[in-house]
Amino acid sequence: MTGSIRAMAGVIALGAATMIGQAQMAGAQPKDGPPPGGDHPTDPRLGDTSILMGRTPIPASVEGCGTDPGHARLLCLIDLLKADASDELLELMQLDYSVATAKIWSNLPAGAVPDRPGAYLGEFDTEQRGIIKAILMEAASLTDNEGYDEMEQSLNADDYIGTVSTDYKAGYASYNSKFALLGTPAETGTWQLYYGGHHLAFANTYTDGVLAGATPSFRGIEPFPRFEMNGRENMPMMQERAAFAALLRSLSDEQARAARLEGTYRDILAGPQQDDAIPAEQEGLSVAELSDDQQALLLAAVGTYVGDINDADAATYMEKYTAELPQTVLGFTGTTEVNSEDDYVRIHGPSLWLEFSLQSNKSTGQIGNHPHSVWRDQDDDYGGNTE
Repeated sequence: MTGSIRAMAGVIALGAATMIGQAQMAGAQPKDGPPPGGDHPTDPRLGDTSILMGRTPIPASVEGCGTDPGHARLLCLIDLLKADASDELLELMQLDYSVATAKIWSNLPAGAVPDRPGAYLGEFDTEQRGIIKAILMEAASLTDNEGYDEMEQSLNADDYIGTVSTDYKAGYASYNSKFALLGTPAETGTWQLYYGGHHLAFANTYTDGVLAGATPSFRGIEPFPRFEMNGRENMPMMQERAAFAALLRSLSDEQARAARLEGTYRDILAGPQQDDAIPAEQEGLSVAELSDDQQALLLAAVGTYVGDINDADAATYMEKYTAELPQTVLGFTGTTEVNSEDDYVRIHGPSLWLEFSLQSNKSTGQIGNHPHSVWRDQDDDYGGNTE
């Protein structure tokens, strides 16, 4: 099921890529890292350089962890990293587990959230970053423009913004994404792999060797829809936008009227520090009213988020959300093309909550819009833990 959903999402993205306004790409030129900046009064540890994660090699030492995917390999990779880290890095990276700490995630740039836990990627040396790369690739999907690749492109986006922004206090550089371990990674007990920075939050919580929750999971990007940076074309989140647009375009006039939400949504509701923002009442069109083909389009959109984690865990979530389709509701405001400011889509099920919002550019000063989006699971956020 997950493979076919990803394939459908890929076809949708390819077919819709040319439909996004080219005005959003104005002024985009190939670049390779931000220029050096000034001081950071909010956090003297912030850096101004690119870590070039895409070119960071994975060290030969990871071969000792084998190739069989799963929790045991993840623990082995983490042990490699910890064994190579200084006491100072370990103190920053390895923290006690608490939901209160896990909740300190944000879509804002590093300079605006100095208390985000963890060590900055730029504080690790190249070999250590290579191990972190292997860790993230183990926990996340390896599909193009999803999972780990989306993380890498998000880092490139901050490097791009660093070339056009003079607000160095914001910390626009790939140096400034953070990596942390909340709780001691082990076969028993609870711990979280915490990774994030500007426009990205990845939070896998494990309990007794099993993924207990992959949410909250935030994705955003600016510039959008594509940009050249660090030697590659970057176009993360085009597939999410395209999948939502394909779904909304499939609606009949009657279905679209039922799905349309009241008011205007200028951002997502359930963003950082908004853990109680999901409304109790569903609003919109019952997914039970959709045809089989339309339900497949909806699942393809869901798959662009659930598919950010590794394949086995993603399949488990997709089975759950597929079973919940009769109790799930679709809502939107704005256009069905999902390419204009204040366009907004949500999917609200018994456990699933997805939001996608387009808003005007904030950091590049360029004409156009950029997305914010979040995947939450109302049962499994923070691994289902409350403290």
